[in-house]
Amino acid sequence: MNTGDTAWILTSAALVLLMTPGLALFYGGMVRMKSVLNMMMMSFGAMALVSVLWVLYGYSMTFGDDVGLGLLGDPTEFLGLAGLMAEDPDAAFPAMAFVAFQMVFAILTLALISGAIADRTRFSTWMVFGAIWVTVVYFPVAHWVFAFDDPDAGVTGGWIANSLGAIDFAGGTAVHINAGAAALALVLVLGRRKGFGREPMRPHNLPLVMLGAGLLWFGWFGFNAGSALAADNTAAVVFVNTLCATGAAVLGWLVVERLRDGHPTSLGAASGVVAGLVAITPACSAVSPVGALLIGVVAGVLCALAVGLKYTLGYDDSLDVVGVHLVGGLVGTILIGVLADPAAPAGAQGLLFGGGLDLLGIQTVGALAVLAYSFVVTLVIGFALKATMGFRIGAEEEDAGIDQSEHAEAGYDFGTFGSGSGVRSAPSHRRTTTDEEVSA
Repeated sequence: MNTGDTAWILTSAALVLLMTPGLALFYGGMVRMKSVLNMMMMSFGAMALVSVLWVLYGYSMTFGDDVGLGLLGDPTEFLGLAGLMAEDPDAAFPAMAFVAFQMVFAILTLALISGAIADRTRFSTWMVFGAIWVTVVYFPVAHWVFAFDDPDAGVTGGWIANSLGAIDFAGGTAVHINAGAAALALVLVLGRRKGFGREPMRPHNLPLVMLGAGLLWFGWFGFNAGSALAADNTAAVVFVNTLCATGAAVLGWLVVERLRDGHPTSLGAASGVVAGLVAITPACSAVSPVGALLIGVVAGVLCALAVGLKYTLGYDDSLDVVGVHLVGGLVGTILIGVLADPAAPAGAQGLLFGGGLDLLGIQTVGALAVLAYSFVVTLVIGFALKATMGFRIGAEEEDAGIDQSEHAEAGYDFGTFGSGSGVRSAPSHRRTTTDEEVSA
């Protein structure tokens, strides 16, 4: 048992878990004031829901022995995580460390989708959708991408990781393309917000957005470098590639804003952070630092341009999940076929290093397969829930604000400001002085 590797995996799991509250802040600051609590609750709901389902059957569906054609793990093999608590003296780290690390990936993937349907989604339907979606979309796709064959143990994994042989070090397909395609499907199911394209729907708290982006950048080192599953050279290379690609993406996004709009913005910088992190995720073990810079700047530019497509094409992706996660995931996954450096830990050869078109074709097939499956299945789930439970709040509720209609709360209580007394009111449970006592 390697205690150093174990410590790094558990630390990385904690970093990735922090990414979901970071995402809640990032998304929460981007919506209007009347929607901030609902937006954050969708992320916290994902944390609660997936934590339960992963233990019951999610881990088994993802990493259980394949039940056929590389499509799904055996959901009964590790039901309730049975058999995984005992220490294996031959293993480098405890099985439960890997269980925890992969659990937080599943949590984040579901939470990412929520940004596309901000301001208008029933919370109860979102939770039911989340339970169905991770079961029939995320767990199978994660099996395709993350479950590798283990001939010594007689274990067969997923088709993308093994039969196809695509490279996805930390989840460009299983997490970002998957979530981005699902987001696109749901915005088509729910339709546009009232006033979309006519009324300004500006972020209500940009410092909150930048704080969330900073937490995401911090946590992403666990997401990417932690996927090495060891405190080794691969983790170190991935760490550097993650940092520099993100910086390049921020610069690329800001240059587009400066040329197109005349001003580089804080929202653009925060969005560029996420675009760079998304794009380098699949490629971080396969490219050199210079290759990482190229992926970052391409992602920053293309994602900055892609977020405007919703106005051109008329779909309401509220917080640009499609423009950042779907487009960024495609950029990073496919560019492996061009920029993969044989000197990098993955040892793959991209087109620029004499590898030919084979790897580029493999990466494209893997990316498009996940996109198509996630989009079609999510579309079916979304329309089914819309017809049964109802997926969208009413028009009057949307006008009043989803925080009040869904949670009976407000993100900011302005009634406590401007009273003029300068003295805080006593809590209701405390005894206050009576008129008779004052007269005496």
